[in-house]
Amino acid sequence: MDSNQVNAIKGDILIVDDTAENLRFLATTLTEQGYEVRSAISGSLALMGAQAAPPDLILLDIKMPDMNGYEVCQQLKTLKKTCEIPVIFISALNEVLDKVKAFSVGGADYITKPFQMEEVLARVENQLTIRRLNQELEKRVEERTAELKKACHNLQEAQLQLVQNEKLATLGQLVAGVAHEINNPVSFIKGNLNFTEEYIQDLLNLLSLYQRQFPSPGSDIEQVIDEIDLEYLLEELPKMISSMERGVERICQLSNSLRTFSRSDTQAKVLFNLHDGIDSTLLILKHRLNANEKRSSIKVLKEYGKLPEVKCYPGQLNQVFMNVIANAIDAFDESNQDVSWDEMMRHPNEITIHSEVNWHKDTVVIRIVDNGPGMSTQVQKNIFDSFFTTKPVGKGTGLGLSISHQIIVEKHGGWLTCKSSLGEGTEFVIEIPMA
Repeated sequence: MDSNQVNAIKGDILIVDDTAENLRFLATTLTEQGYEVRSAISGSLALMGAQAAPPDLILLDIKMPDMNGYEVCQQLKTLKKTCEIPVIFISALNEVLDKVKAFSVGGADYITKPFQMEEVLARVENQLTIRRLNQELEKRVEERTAELKKACHNLQEAQLQLVQNEKLATLGQLVAGVAHEINNPVSFIKGNLNFTEEYIQDLLNLLSLYQRQFPSPGSDIEQVIDEIDLEYLLEELPKMISSMERGVERICQLSNSLRTFSRSDTQAKVLFNLHDGIDSTLLILKHRLNANEKRSSIKVLKEYGKLPEVKCYPGQLNQVFMNVIANAIDAFDESNQDVSWDEMMRHPNEITIHSEVNWHKDTVVIRIVDNGPGMSTQVQKNIFDSFFTTKPVGKGTGLGLSISHQIIVEKHGGWLTCKSSLGEGTEFVIEIPMA
């Protein structure tokens, strides 16, 4: 056997035998062959030594005073640190039943006294080689498993990105088309309302002049005046026109918000005012902020700082704002179901949106904070994982925050973090680099 072969099979061996001569003989021979050898004279000492520093192989005598080799082997196989260590039994016994029992308790091999050292070395080398091959195989399996998990994760992320891009593109086209179709009739109505208001005012002035010139119009006209309640009509008609003007203005604002929210920008970054994106999102979600049968209204507090325009993908950032704010509203809806109306009045639902520039990091920071129920530490650890959701079946896909994280971190090189405690609300912090 050359030196390379010796180095290739070198290992740490624990010899357990209550006979000093056997220990000396085996230790000397194995040490000469390049092995590191330790010894123990009892089963209990062997167990302690194997747990303290697990060897690569154990040579274990069967007959010992405190506990026999079978018992030692059984205990070794129940312990996590030692269960994989191969055990070669050594004994003067040479009956079939002894060998069967040795294998049944977990032994890997069996040699008998008096020793034939060529046989001992061959069996030792064989077991160490098998152990190394098993370890290499386990390592390769672990590496391959890790590679497969990573590939699966990458594939999942790619699929999510494709779904997100397709969804944003389709949503952008749909909403832009709807906004365009709304604008045409609304512009017509808005323009005509201005003329309508002028014409009605002219008619009212003319009617007032008639009343002054002909204070006694006759019984037929007076009867009609009573039937239509002319005085009420004259008071309410201007109010109705004003109300219609406000309604048209509201539709115009919503149409503009839809166009802002659905910006088609998947190809290149553009300069964008983040406050416009947040405001358009809030306008779209306004109906959900109102009071309902489950809870009181949600108040939105804007603490806007002076922000520069940021080069970004506006449509995608608007999607992030939508996901975070909509999740806060969902949390209020779920948590307020068992809260009394008086308690809601004492602790009104609030969402605070704070913006500022972090000049140390050259980033724009958006903080969206709610005073809702908050979340546990375990939930926080998983909220950005794909398909993780705490909502009932059919009410959440578990993709919103995962996609949001991908948009902020991967698409914009920023940061999306969450701070929350049960009963103390939740804060999402969005940071976008300015450069």
